[in-house]
Amino acid sequence: MLCRLPLLLRRRNAELLFLLHTFRSTPAAAFVPAAIAGAATPVGASSSTFAFGSGGSAPRPFLHRHQHSLKATAEEATMVAERGEDAYTFLEEVESEESIAFAKGANEKCLAHLGDPSDSETYKRVLAALESDERIPHVRLLGYDDETGDMLLYNFWRDSKNPKGIWRKTTLASYQSDNTEWTTVLDLDVLAEKEGISWVWKGYVPLSRSLDEKSGYKPATDSSPPEGRVTRVLLNLSRGGADATYLREFDMLTESFVDPEGEEQGFALPEGKTRARYKSRDVLLVGADTGEGSMTTSGYPRTVREWRRGTKIEDAPIVFQGEETDVSCGQYIYDETHREGGAMYEVQSRSVSFYDSVYYAKKGDEKKAFVKLAIDPKTSPSFFGRWLILNIKEDWSGTDNGSAKTFKSGSLIYVDAEAFFDFSKAREDGDEGAAKEAGAKLEYHVLFEPTESTSYAGYSTTKNFLILYSLDHVKEKLQYFRMREGGGPFELVGGDSEGAIRSASASAVDPKDSDLLWLTESSYTQPSTMYLADAGKCAEDKRELKSLPHMYDSSELEVTQGFATSKDGTEVPYFMIAKKGLVLDGSTPTLLYGYGGFEISLGPRYVTTVGISWLERGGVYVEANIRGGGEYGPQWHQSALKENRNKSYEDFIAVGEHLVASKVCTPKTLACRGGSNGGLLTGNMLVQAPELFGAIHIAVPLLDMQRYHKLLAGASWMAEYGDPDTDDWENFLYKYSPYHNIDESREKYPNVLLTTSTRDDRVHPAHARKMVKKMWDLGEGKEWPVFYYENIEGGHGGAADLKQSAFMTSLSYDFMWRALTTSLPK
Repeated sequence: MLCRLPLLLRRRNAELLFLLHTFRSTPAAAFVPAAIAGAATPVGASSSTFAFGSGGSAPRPFLHRHQHSLKATAEEATMVAERGEDAYTFLEEVESEESIAFAKGANEKCLAHLGDPSDSETYKRVLAALESDERIPHVRLLGYDDETGDMLLYNFWRDSKNPKGIWRKTTLASYQSDNTEWTTVLDLDVLAEKEGISWVWKGYVPLSRSLDEKSGYKPATDSSPPEGRVTRVLLNLSRGGADATYLREFDMLTESFVDPEGEEQGFALPEGKTRARYKSRDVLLVGADTGEGSMTTSGYPRTVREWRRGTKIEDAPIVFQGEETDVSCGQYIYDETHREGGAMYEVQSRSVSFYDSVYYAKKGDEKKAFVKLAIDPKTSPSFFGRWLILNIKEDWSGTDNGSAKTFKSGSLIYVDAEAFFDFSKAREDGDEGAAKEAGAKLEYHVLFEPTESTSYAGYSTTKNFLILYSLDHVKEKLQYFRMREGGGPFELVGGDSEGAIRSASASAVDPKDSDLLWLTESSYTQPSTMYLADAGKCAEDKRELKSLPHMYDSSELEVTQGFATSKDGTEVPYFMIAKKGLVLDGSTPTLLYGYGGFEISLGPRYVTTVGISWLERGGVYVEANIRGGGEYGPQWHQSALKENRNKSYEDFIAVGEHLVASKVCTPKTLACRGGSNGGLLTGNMLVQAPELFGAIHIAVPLLDMQRYHKLLAGASWMAEYGDPDTDDWENFLYKYSPYHNIDESREKYPNVLLTTSTRDDRVHPAHARKMVKKMWDLGEGKEWPVFYYENIEGGHGGAADLKQSAFMTSLSYDFMWRALTTSLPK
């Protein structure tokens, strides 16, 4: 089980995800996240419980004057703005003839000026790295071979021969060899050609062996190994890389799709932002767009249906429902029966906002009713054996938790689940006497409590161990906790004594029956290495399985950590990668990267694209750990929400100014880059601190903060940014809406490249389109070098395959390098 959403998603498959160096999403990359319905990972789900959003906004009638011309004068744009209107909402029609014409015209203009990245040396090297056969093929166990008992390990792989990818399998014995033998299970390129759809892999949800009577599952004993295999999965396939997916059931025994019209009556749903998982072999818990009232205003599932095989989903009973104004709702199962004292738990969750949720839970007895958990809305629950684990995001007083102690925000604690259910039931019933009596029986245990410099970063589990991740001034530490015999409390048995500038990910090989780990380690300059380790030995006796070779020359590089002082006196950490003995004369091209949102932390990991495209050229790369992220826990994030969003931007500016003051660079040799929420960050750098940068890359961004909540998934992020339909707009949102803060009196702006994707159905491409069009119109005759490229495929990741990834990477890095070192065409 994996319960460390932001950090874990950032680390898993590090050499592939961060070869791309796209902008972090769930499960990862630090894009603006899809809505989270519950912070834990249920049985049968992938490593995240992300929901998805949809929606859009129609253009206003007066804008029909643009039907025949995309040209607006600066005077027209100014007059419309003065009337409080938006002259560019026609670009919010994602695939209208006008919007696509604008995108294609802008792309042609961009490549005419900057050149085709496919012809560059950067592109060739990045693509070779992305397609390299020497990458680590990360695997997931889906059971054991019926005849040999070998572990069945599955991997999704893309390379030059398989640009869309193949899903393949091997055994542990073969995986440990130098020449792993793979068997293809599903070829996405063949499927795409056959069906005429540009399929993009979005993962799968397996039918847990313990929920499937046909899996042959038998747990391990002292005298026999475990048995059984996953027989069915729900595949999620995206058209062109969008978040919206097609759901199709896949038979793991026949290695073919289960025909919805055939004898097996397979589960299948059309394109949508669907969340589904198995409750049993023939029953799904599913949230999907089934018509009026089934989705929230954020575009995510509002209802959960219990869908039985062979019936219509519209006829499936609704077993849980949230409010229309919620972000999303969900229902899932935790199977903890394989751990001592554990049970089957079922959880329902309503995400009232992006950070506030209401949880209901019960032990897996159909006759029992769900109990509303008596926890703070910002607290997220998960389970381990008989224990309920709680990640506290706000101070939780003894008055509320039934004890005599207040637990600090950022703590990880645990308590007996059944005892807490009794306490919660008494609270729900309003019986204070019973609540006091139940509270007296609660015994809370603390796994982690933060300090000024430390923060909780997540955990992963094996059958008997919990591996806790924490940060100390953004340096990572792993600690191993073992559950005592009889399902007793955890005890710390080993791990790191202090934090290190590195990334480590420990995931169970088989969390039901083993304490073996896949342990992956990397750093900014050290490629990933995967080990097979034993949690029982605290991974000290680890055996190397796979390693990524050095994809660029890092022999003369060093990593240092620095601190800049923000406007309000806050010390802001950053990591800098540069050549040893760097001459501090300001001449070195320097790239500053940041994110600063959604409590997502940045930290060390091996990024080939930065190495090839920037560091090998002699540049300096800097990552700023600004407020809004999670580097110092919930308070670091919460200190930059809504009206305090300026703190993120002040932190980023402070780091940039510190680099200039330290003579690492000058404004002419300093670039910045960010995507999604980081695109909002760099968009604000363009309008708030244009003199500080020589080049800016704004990728898949939010920029129009007056209409963001009306575009696709935007409504789900109001807990982060604020509500533009209230006084929030005048009070603070207007101040950091880049689209509304373009200074038309300026004669010069720095070189700026905006990129997005037509198929991004999370952050609407209109944010970038409108910003570019407005700047082109207002900047006519001025020195406003604004370049724009919109990938027609790619979703929020900006690219649908490895060639597109290499193309977009080369376009952006070559743009920034040329802007800082030579000159760009006007």
